Parts: sequence; C-alpha cells; structure tokens
Amino acid sequence: MVVMSAPPETRTVLENISWRTFKAMLAEMSNQRNTKLAYDNGVLEIMSPMMPHENSNRLIDGFILVLCEEFGKEVKSAGSLTLTRDDLERGGEPDSSYYIQNESLVRDKENIDLATDPPPDLVLEVEYSRPQVDKLRLYASMGIPEFWRFNGKVLKIYVLTSGKYSEVQTSPTFAPVSVKEIPRFIQESRKNGQIATTRAFRNWVRQQIEHY
Repeated sequence: MVVMSAPPETRTVLENISWRTFKAMLAEMSNQRNTKLAYDNGVLEIMSPMMPHENSNRLIDGFILVLCEEFGKEVKSAGSLTLTRDDLERGGEPDSSYYIQNESLVRDKENIDLATDPPPDLVLEVEYSRPQVDKLRLYASMGIPEFWRFNGKVLKIYVLTSGKYSEVQTSPTFAPVSVKEIPRFIQESRKNGQIATTRAFRNWVRQQIEHY
C-alpha cells in the first residue's frame, strides 16, 4: 500500500484579473479564510497552506519573537497582513509580517493603510513550491526593508537597497546572530518538540550575542 503525503501547500493561478476584481475579492472574502493572495500585473495567485507550511511558519514566527525579546526590540506582529497599493496595483499577504523599527508608529493601530502608514519592517514567506507572482518584485515595490523566504530547507535573507533586494548572509535586524541557522532548529523540533526547541533556540541566541 502506497501512502501519499499531503503537499505542503497548493497554488492556484488566475490570469487577466483586473485590480478592481482583486479588490472586490478581498472585500468579499472572510477574514477567517485560510488562503493567502498575491496580485501583480493581472496575475492572481491563491495559496492554500497545509500542515508542513503552517508548522514552519509558526516555528519561524516564534523564533523571530525570541530574537526580538533577546535583542530588547519591541515588535508588533501583523501576521498575514493584507498589503495593497492602489497606485501600483499590487497586493500580497505574507505568511508573517512584523513592525520592529517602526513599531511605535503603528502600535495602537488596528488597520494599516500603506498610503499613509509605513510597510512592515520584515516579512516572511514559506514557499515549498514555486510562487507564480514574483515576491521579490512585489515586496520591493512596497518598500519593505527585509524579506525572509523559507523553502523547507534553506532560509534566505534579502535586504532592500536602491529599490531592489539583495541576498545577504546576516539579517541587519538581528546581527550578529546567524538566522540562516533557523532551518536546523525546525528540523530539531520534529524530534524534540516545539517548546524544547524554542528553549534551545533562545539559549543559542544568547550565546551568539554574548560571544559577539
């Protein structure tokens, strides 16, 4: 008997979708939906996360909060915040997003409008499969300073420079900690459990900071 494992995520792509239609879909869809949308140049991608995708997202989210705490940085977790720019006709919903450097500017806000508010300082995308919307171009156009993407094995870090992303080895937000080691802790969580691994991650971060 062959046991088929569920895919980490599924992606549906619709083409020739107008910006107006995309905005109408956002307005009509429930906030409780599990899908995440991305739109650029008439292409709409609908991503449905499954357990491996969501588990990786939650683990990395927990690690980012540990990093903020150990660095003494305040943070506002915005989750899959819907990011839209009418002037660019682009929109996206990252797996996780964070206000760190600009946290004080949005601390008491329940709704974010990119026409007047700053974009998140850091966004995370878990991408076990290849996205059909160019997330590098999408988030760069919105001015998001730091972009993390995890493909199930490797965590890549991008920083925005002169309107374009460049891959770097160390996150400027959490230097000198080598956050590219995070996939190792995701693997360890499968053997040791989430709480034990988060505790180990915190101890590792402290060691990295102390030895700097």
